[in-house]
Amino acid sequence: MSTAVQIRRTGGPEVLEVAEVEIGEPGAGEIVVDVAAAGVNYIDTYHRSGLYKMDLPLTLGMEGAGTVAAVGPDVTGFKPGDRVAWQGQLGGYAQRAKISASIAVHVPDSVPDETAAAVMLQGVTAHYLVRSTYEVQEGDTILLHAAAGGVGLLLVQLAKARGARVIGTVSTEEKEKLAREAGADEIIRYDKVDFAEETRKLTGGEGVAAVYDGVGKTTFDGSLASLRVRGVLALFGAASGPVPPVDPQRLNSAGSVYLTRPTSAHYVRTREELDWRAEELFQAVTSGALNVRVGHRYPLADARRAHEDLQGRRTTGKLILQP
Repeated sequence: MSTAVQIRRTGGPEVLEVAEVEIGEPGAGEIVVDVAAAGVNYIDTYHRSGLYKMDLPLTLGMEGAGTVAAVGPDVTGFKPGDRVAWQGQLGGYAQRAKISASIAVHVPDSVPDETAAAVMLQGVTAHYLVRSTYEVQEGDTILLHAAAGGVGLLLVQLAKARGARVIGTVSTEEKEKLAREAGADEIIRYDKVDFAEETRKLTGGEGVAAVYDGVGKTTFDGSLASLRVRGVLALFGAASGPVPPVDPQRLNSAGSVYLTRPTSAHYVRTREELDWRAEELFQAVTSGALNVRVGHRYPLADARRAHEDLQGRRTTGKLILQP
């Protein structure tokens, strides 16, 4: 048995329940992990609320890190005692998780469990955004929303490492300080000014090469208006709610711009791609080039409070559950 955070019905944070669940022995292609740290991500709130339809009951959590406790009969490359991390499969909010070995990666001794858990889903997201969705080039100016959030702080650093000028949006003085410490060149307080107008001013009217938007409904129009001709809007989340249907003609009038709605699963489709992204992230952490800021830690039983804080925009950096 394993203590886990489950939902039996969809709704607000109040539907989160601590329960004892049976996870069973690992089957073909599976490993069982003693979870040392589990990441809390916005996608967890989509699963909890029913925005993403899932079979119930379910254990939340799409990423974690810990030690392999058991392996399935046909698993190669992993053995009990190995330190691993993963992203992309439910079950992380638990003391023990059974996951597919195909999504697990080895964690170097130089990377703590908490950091490994913190860098998997959000780190892979930041990596594919700047390396693949729109590959940032030296001299590019980019705009990213929620620059002091978990993905935001990683995006700032990865984009700066590729030679970009980074404009970030935040809502408080504390978040502005964190984004600047991460390397953001310009900060726009979206609670005080129109960020699209300010972005145009900061780029001499040209607009930015790419907007990385994890906020969604409330920022979409402004994000579109912030792009340069043939710029890219990467809408990778919907913290403020889903964007209503869009007339494709708007992309024409905005300057023949590109709109994409990426998701991690399509950027780690092979073992080679997953290992490439994880290895680059772990190397950057080990070298000190990437600072992974864990902003808030919660016991497993306080998962509800973690969700309330996340959706209330009371958090900065990464949120971690400690099973």
